[in-house]
Amino acid sequence: MIVKIATLSKRGGRKENEDACDFVYNKGIYCYVLSDGLGGHPGGRVAAKLVVQHVLDGFQKTPECSVQAIEALLHVADEAIIQEQQLIKKFKQMRATAVVLTIDTSRYLAAWGHCGDSRLYCFRQGRIILQTRDHSLSQSMVDAGYLEANKLRFSPDRNQLYAALGDHDHFQADIIPVAHPVQAGDVFLMCSDGLWEYVTEEEMERMLSRSSSASAWLEAMEKQVLARGHKDQDNYSAIVVWCSDSDETILYA
Repeated sequence: MIVKIATLSKRGGRKENEDACDFVYNKGIYCYVLSDGLGGHPGGRVAAKLVVQHVLDGFQKTPECSVQAIEALLHVADEAIIQEQQLIKKFKQMRATAVVLTIDTSRYLAAWGHCGDSRLYCFRQGRIILQTRDHSLSQSMVDAGYLEANKLRFSPDRNQLYAALGDHDHFQADIIPVAHPVQAGDVFLMCSDGLWEYVTEEEMERMLSRSSSASAWLEAMEKQVLARGHKDQDNYSAIVVWCSDSDETILYA
């Protein structure tokens, strides 16, 4: 399998970027991680960087694409934040979201997990076939039938999370139950709320259908964020993973 990758992480209208993302490759397996330090908590930028650092370090020590490995990596990141909280008093309340994806290019398998409201989408034939569910009050209201799904982006509770890394009493990670078979043409999007709040799922699919590469699709989505954002808009970050069997361009009708 050939994997093409595009990434971005911008501070938007904020004074600093509290998002972080990166990836590594080891023994035929890619590991991608994206984290968003929670606003209003001192040390959010530090927390996000700790997540990325410790997930990738943990993966390098044991490069594996499995449900168990994803769970272990998220726990390692959580513990890293908690240890830093104990060392530096001003970071006592720092928290971060996380989404982690591994892809085994020889076995055509993927595994992922997340905590918070940073998301992962899986597209097949240009359509979303899987997407993570936010650990937020708004998502809980949608699940309970009190809020329409298309109104989640506009809910005043959309940024109120009930799970995040660094909150030991409320650590909760959702992990795919079994490794997911990957097909040529599949595309993965990992992103912080600063991106998905401004780009709907229908728009993601439409832009994907018009894009000839991972970077072109990401550029189109960023233009949407900038067009709809405001002077104090949140940081926004994303990783696009474009899977294929060749270097040929993938376009969807």
